[in-house]
Amino acid sequence: MTAEKQDDLLTSGGIAKELGLSDAKVKKAIKELAIQPKTKKGICSYYSRDVLTKIKATLK
Repeated sequence: MTAEKQDDLLTSGGIAKELGLSDAKVKKAIKELAIQPKTKKGICSYYSRDVLTKIKATLK
């Protein structure tokens, strides 16, 4: 994976930080929406930036 591609991917913690929400709320929304990660590295799941709008809409 190139560095440019990695910049477009976020962990659930990164999503929480960008949206100003708790990590638990983001993880719950990911589970409820059945969002699949773009890639996994070890135990970390990486999601694309397009999930930000889905999660934000769900938690409002």
